[in-house]
Amino acid sequence: MGEWDTILDSPFGRNPEVCMTTAPSPPPLSGVLETVLYYRDEPATRAFYEDVLGCRPIGAESDRYLFYRAGESVLLLFVAEKTREGRRLPAHGTVGPGHVCFHVPRASYETWRTYLREAGVTLEDEATWPRGKSFYFRDPDGNCLEIADGDFWPGGVAESGPI
Repeated sequence: MGEWDTILDSPFGRNPEVCMTTAPSPPPLSGVLETVLYYRDEPATRAFYEDVLGCRPIGAESDRYLFYRAGESVLLLFVAEKTREGRRLPAHGTVGPGHVCFHVPRASYETWRTYLREAGVTLEDEATWPRGKSFYFRDPDGNCLEIADGDFWPGGVAESGPI
């Protein structure tokens, strides 16, 4: 077993009957464009994502959504009770905390840890992975946020090049 086998082991990942298909291979994906979390407290959420994390606002509708740029990625924050109703787009929403992992250059990982502590953010845990490390904290609505010292997943690009 390799170092990632335990992490990647799942009912789908190791079951050939589930994985095998006669369909043609799908076209390639370029990446994940948007990541979604849900919020209840708009002023606290705005202050946290804009002032503490430094995300750049790119759209908002009061009491419905807040949209941000986080580096090259887009983070969408919705009021779940509103988006479960649907409107122009399919309904979506969840109950309970979500999770997002931001990645930063390895050289700024410790700076982020120090900065967040000084900003009053409680760091809940830190994990050491086979190819990096990350730490966890919460936003005002209880979503679990993580900062990783780069893209340490298999097939990703580390600072030194492909893994």
